[in-house]
Amino acid sequence: MAAIKAVVTVIGADQKGVVARFATYLAEQGINILDVSQQVVHGRFIMDMLVDLADMTLGLDELIPQLLKLGEQIEMRVKVALHDQRRRKRVAVVVSKEPHCLERMIEDWRAGRYRGDLVCVLGNHPDLQTVAKDAGLPFESFPAADKEEHFGWLLDELSKYEADCVALARYMQIVPPKIVQAYQNQIINIHPSLLPHFPGAKPYHQAWEKGVRVAGCTAHFVTEDLDEGPIILQDVFHIDVGKDSAADVRTKGQQLEGKVLSDAVQMFLDEKLVVVDDKVVFRPGLSSFLEHGDGDGDEDA
Repeated sequence: MAAIKAVVTVIGADQKGVVARFATYLAEQGINILDVSQQVVHGRFIMDMLVDLADMTLGLDELIPQLLKLGEQIEMRVKVALHDQRRRKRVAVVVSKEPHCLERMIEDWRAGRYRGDLVCVLGNHPDLQTVAKDAGLPFESFPAADKEEHFGWLLDELSKYEADCVALARYMQIVPPKIVQAYQNQIINIHPSLLPHFPGAKPYHQAWEKGVRVAGCTAHFVTEDLDEGPIILQDVFHIDVGKDSAADVRTKGQQLEGKVLSDAVQMFLDEKLVVVDDKVVFRPGLSSFLEHGDGDGDEDA
């Protein structure tokens, strides 16, 4: 019988016997373990197990609740995802007026670098409608003069497009708690500085004024604290102090922003990221499992 692959993910406080506990249970149900990746970060245990369900002795509707119960007994969070039926994740891009990040994301998506799809472009200005339409993407905008109305509209649009990931591609608004809470660890922002340095407004100008010789940008998850969310990726560029103008610094930064944001979104879609104690940890095990198949849908617990 052909293999029926699934990924079992277990996350929780590090303790003895976790691998043995789950391996024994799966073996008792006739489930073959094909590969295991595990790591401990800041006292948190993270395990991904690639398993074959072809010969299991119970139904999936029984397996998932029992695995959840097994995790609850040792205060571990468990998730089960069918490997060969993973749904392609849906990315909503939220913009204001600057096109460079949106353009890079469209380029990477069209080149097949995403394990998912851009499904819409949403903004508080109509300026980037042509960029979106040329890429065949739905575009919607709603002015942000009335913040409450704008964010209510945005939340409705994200729900309508069933967004799994929200990419803030130079969206010049502060996302309110109601949206952050609805999409916890799913909203990725690009900030034009090496956080925690130069948070807030005009960071490139701040860097130029301070005479720093290396600046950069940061992709991070959005939290209720401005520019303080878990950092995913950072990259740098050099400033020729005394020669580069503030405009030169901004131009260099913008050339980098699109790449860093797009790379972070790709890592999210590849399921390489997990947030542990407000820090992003890479999970190479799960992403390597995903390379073994295309995968278009998922069943989660």
